[in-house]
Amino acid sequence: MDMMLKKLFTAGLALIALGCDGGDPDTGQTAAAGAPVQKPVIYQVMTRLFGNTNATNKPWGTIQDNGVGKFSDFTPGALAEIRDLGATHIWYTGVLHHALVGDYTAYGIDSDDPDVVKGRAGSPYAIRDYYSVNPDLADNPAQRLGEFRALVERSHNAGLRVIIDIVPNHVARAYHSLDKPQGVRDFGADDDTSVTYARDNNFYYVPGEDFRVPDSGDYRPLNGEPHPLVDGAFAESPAKWTGNGARAAQPRIDDWYETVKINFGLRPDGSRDFPKLPPRYGDKTVAEHAAFWADKDLPDSWHKFRDIAFYWLDFGVDGFRFDMSGMVPVEFWSYLNSAIKMRNPQALLLAEIYNPDRYRDYIYLGKMDYLYDKVGTYDAIRAVMEGGGSTDAIARVQTDLTDIAPHMLHFLENHDEHRIASADFAGSAAAGKPGMVVSATLSPAPTLIYFGQELGETASEDAGFGKAGRTSIFDYGSVPSVRRWNNHGRFDGGQLSGDERALRNFYRRLLRFSTHSAALRGEFADLHQFNRRHNSDYTGKLYSFARWSGAQRLIVIANFAPQETRIALRLPPQLIQAWQLADGSYPLTGQLDETATAELKVENGEGSVTVHLAPLGYRIFRVGH
Repeated sequence: MDMMLKKLFTAGLALIALGCDGGDPDTGQTAAAGAPVQKPVIYQVMTRLFGNTNATNKPWGTIQDNGVGKFSDFTPGALAEIRDLGATHIWYTGVLHHALVGDYTAYGIDSDDPDVVKGRAGSPYAIRDYYSVNPDLADNPAQRLGEFRALVERSHNAGLRVIIDIVPNHVARAYHSLDKPQGVRDFGADDDTSVTYARDNNFYYVPGEDFRVPDSGDYRPLNGEPHPLVDGAFAESPAKWTGNGARAAQPRIDDWYETVKINFGLRPDGSRDFPKLPPRYGDKTVAEHAAFWADKDLPDSWHKFRDIAFYWLDFGVDGFRFDMSGMVPVEFWSYLNSAIKMRNPQALLLAEIYNPDRYRDYIYLGKMDYLYDKVGTYDAIRAVMEGGGSTDAIARVQTDLTDIAPHMLHFLENHDEHRIASADFAGSAAAGKPGMVVSATLSPAPTLIYFGQELGETASEDAGFGKAGRTSIFDYGSVPSVRRWNNHGRFDGGQLSGDERALRNFYRRLLRFSTHSAALRGEFADLHQFNRRHNSDYTGKLYSFARWSGAQRLIVIANFAPQETRIALRLPPQLIQAWQLADGSYPLTGQLDETATAELKVENGEGSVTVHLAPLGYRIFRVGH
């Protein structure tokens, strides 16, 4: 075996899954309460859009024009269907009270200024009250926390664990908590605003200068609609640094001008005003990290976010997706995540981060469970799906990530990315199938599905602030494919087309298989690079690998080409030896399509499988019955 294959194969033998059994695939039941899920499937949903059946979708439409979904739209029946799809967790995006253009003054909530709100429904990442939830989502805004608590309970009853966002890097410019517990102080309430920086200030300041709304060019808040608060001004004195780190009193229009950056004890020159972790702390346990921080004098913002996380854990939330984690010091994550894990060892902690050079720090030092595998697996698979890339790039990424593969969240859609079926990506839902098979089966890491992905949502509407290709997170509206699946609250897919039904069934079979297959939580061997070196018929539009655990041995192959392919896939001697297969023939059974069969022939210690793949086709074969 050549050295590259030996490296991949040897490393693959050590790629062992995390956790214990996730449930019974026939009954759809989850693991016992408190037990870890082996290979999570996270169903992300933009909460305000999910249950909305108003089909108007007027660009820049008001909540009265376009409607809004509610917590109550997540009925037991809807949640049961999400669970049946294969989901183990549900990520409710946009739950926390964020800045929006609406009038809730009757409930004691000050109106947000559209000059510092993106869109009309607002960005879910401009949090204005960390201890409350979005009043848009409640049937009775005065009871919004109680309504969300009931949703958490319904989700748990359906066998789903609940994830919400925490956004440590920034908050809304008009942050003010109405629902904070007694004794909690708002961000910035005790800041010394006469200086740019102080360790226990929550914000950075531009002393002596007032904030000025960005020069917007052609952009007009609310698309130019008259509004009493739209005057090109927002009262903030002195000005604060903007969420993306812009330091000017007047940020640019492409800065995150609607937010202000949180100070974690990083001085303006980049030096640190907090203790460093001792050497080799990446090898330490969560308890040892927690013990290290227990007696340390730390910046005020650290304590505030720990208290926020504890509040939601005690509320019943089961985990967090941390926005833009790479913009926050890894020492803070060591402190926060060790504290969270000491309180709830099974809490799922997911980091949005795009810097591969920091991945291992955020896993081993920051104690994250999972990181976004965007700059890597997603980008490589997307390039092939769009027709311009080679599957060789997927193999290279997996080599680079071998030691941390179980920690890398796989996805092909989320709220930041284009829909697969949109004209900006693959242009059809069918083109996503080989990529999804690879993404969902490549490692023990979780799979993320964005609501409507399983229905082939195209996101073709111009929503206003949010443009076509991505389902808008800034505007009021509804999602056409999800409306059809909703079918007036029945959530039975009664209005779906035949193609949409078939696609959802594909996702259901794939996700349920991925969650419950022991082999997908076991060992890995690359087949792609061996075949690229030793099989002239094997092209850069094919991708293949083997996964196994005990007697369950799988061969996965995907065809990203729009033409059918017949290939004699070769299995290297080292894999045949690991599987302890003598020369002879072995039946192969399809795992997503049980009518699919093939034969593994072993001769002189090397294997070969002749596979016929349809255009954009795939096979997951199990060796034996």
